[in-house]
Amino acid sequence: MNALIKDRFTVYCQLMRIDKPIGTLLLLWPTLWALWIAADGLPPLSILAIFVAGTFLMRSAGCVINDYADREFDGLVERTSQRPFARKAVSTREALTLTVVLCLASLLLILPLNLLTLELSVGAAFLAVSYPFTKRFFPLPQAYLGIAFSFGIPMAFAAVRDTVPPVGWLMMLATWAWIFAYDTAYAMADKPDDLRIGIHTSAVTLGHHDVAGIMVCQAVFLALLAVVGRIAGLGLVWYAAIAVSAILIGRQYLQLRTRDRGLCFKVFLDNNQVGAALFAGLALHYLIAS
Repeated sequence: MNALIKDRFTVYCQLMRIDKPIGTLLLLWPTLWALWIAADGLPPLSILAIFVAGTFLMRSAGCVINDYADREFDGLVERTSQRPFARKAVSTREALTLTVVLCLASLLLILPLNLLTLELSVGAAFLAVSYPFTKRFFPLPQAYLGIAFSFGIPMAFAAVRDTVPPVGWLMMLATWAWIFAYDTAYAMADKPDDLRIGIHTSAVTLGHHDVAGIMVCQAVFLALLAVVGRIAGLGLVWYAAIAVSAILIGRQYLQLRTRDRGLCFKVFLDNNQVGAALFAGLALHYLIAS
């Protein structure tokens, strides 16, 4: 019995990508940016804890439902061929039950927050759960993912201020461009397999313009963050963080233009450095200002 429980626990952890925290980090950085700007510095620790835990839970739920949606395809893609569904290690019932449990746990976390945050969480949950199915018919599913992954920003402002000011929506738009960029790089790593099996991605739709599309979106991302800094009254440290991010993104271009699958996936991973640099600049700004 203990061996069976350990086996299921291991499989469920694989479904939730607990061993691959990059998705949680990429989802968390914009949420942290929003919390710090909304609170003009360190947010209330209770709200911070709720959003960190909620980010982990909803990313995990998104991974599980993604594998459920892609269960007929993962075995045909080199990078995903060892996932639980591809190995026939989990049932659809188990995956759907796990998704519901994770979503309910996330809902319980935010119940102490205000009504606006709760209302926004409904939209966030719908986007997270429905995204994997857009790859069947929508030519740019990464655009849809960008909305889903950036929805923590208005929720963060709502939790702290009980409203979402224009700067919050502008941050969401900037983050949408960033997510579209890094997830297109991710899709470039799977492009040969996706073309063969007929999956829609932005890398497939953009064709030979995939690298240009990524760089344009990254430029828009940084430009909008500069505007956010002006509106929020952020200082030179914030703009220095943007400059560091621009250097990191410039290095990504050199790797992307090779279109090497391994380097494209590395570019996706390296966007964690961009998120961390921007958060460091933001946190340092408020630390100095205080």
